[in-house]
Amino acid sequence: MNRYLPVARQHFLAALASTSVVVKSISAVVVLLYLLSWAVDTPYALGVTPGYLFPPNFWVWTLVTHGVVEQHVWGVAANVGTVMACGRLLEPLWGALELLIFFAVVNVSAGLLAGLSYLLTYVATFDLDFLFAVRVHGAAAFLGGVLVALKQTMGDTTVLRVPQVRLKAAPALVLLLLALLRLSGLLESSAPLAAYSYGALSGWVYLRFYQRHSRGRGDMSDHFAFASFFPEALQPAVGLLAGLVHAALVKIKVCRKMVKRYDVGAPSSITISLPGTDPQDAERRRQLALKALNERLKRVEDQSAWPSMDDEEDDDDDEVRTDTQPLLPASASSAPRPGATHPEVRIISFEDAPSRS
Repeated sequence: MNRYLPVARQHFLAALASTSVVVKSISAVVVLLYLLSWAVDTPYALGVTPGYLFPPNFWVWTLVTHGVVEQHVWGVAANVGTVMACGRLLEPLWGALELLIFFAVVNVSAGLLAGLSYLLTYVATFDLDFLFAVRVHGAAAFLGGVLVALKQTMGDTTVLRVPQVRLKAAPALVLLLLALLRLSGLLESSAPLAAYSYGALSGWVYLRFYQRHSRGRGDMSDHFAFASFFPEALQPAVGLLAGLVHAALVKIKVCRKMVKRYDVGAPSSITISLPGTDPQDAERRRQLALKALNERLKRVEDQSAWPSMDDEEDDDDDEVRTDTQPLLPASASSAPRPGATHPEVRIISFEDAPSRS
């Protein structure tokens, strides 16, 4: 086990060195606050406590800091790993600034929504533990947002082969896993489950309607609809409910109307609306084509490897068998002229041939 630690450390440092300043800064803050937690109760001071988030206390800074607060070493590993994965997979597509914006939007929104949920739960139950005993902190919220973003960009990537699990199913599977852990009592609090749920929701809302890019704003493609996060049997009902909620939000001008545009390049201002022509779909198909091309090139390189020694020995045996085959005597019509040297004369010997009577 000890001999693998230097190799793992080397790979980790190499991966960290290839990331941007944003990823390195977030990772460093997570590690520093973990070390500080040995002396100070950082979840209390920097995590979201619903009773302190709203007036009269109004600890609003916890909405920014709760995503980098960890108390355990496995939490630090999960937090830094999530940030590094986001830097390796999403930052090349978005840029460092957009990655920082996404990190801030997901964590602030998830902390605020989780605090409101526990406040409403207190109003319904009058249990003060929901206000002052809950600490929302850690990587759960940002993990939910990252998995949603990976579903958008590379949803058809296979995560497990047996059983076959694609990346687009990861947000729902992780949510189910956290729910089972909470029901079994392995999770002491429901805060990670709430943070993950609201992180995934806020990440989807931001990517769906508000993210700015070179092609406009948001992603209205069909494969990124809210119903696509649910099993196929539930997608029609969820799609209908999501459509009603979206229509209500459009009327109050919270969300914009969903329009898919396809510019045919005509000189006029006519725009044709077609399904499945969103630029995000084109980018997704391009990434799938590049992945298929890389796999095909790898197979070709494997097939064009050097032949083995067994193959060379078989070829030598074939050559020996070819050289030892008996040669047929030349016919009278093909006898060589006197004084001419035929190539086979140097090979054929007539010493043992029977004399003619």
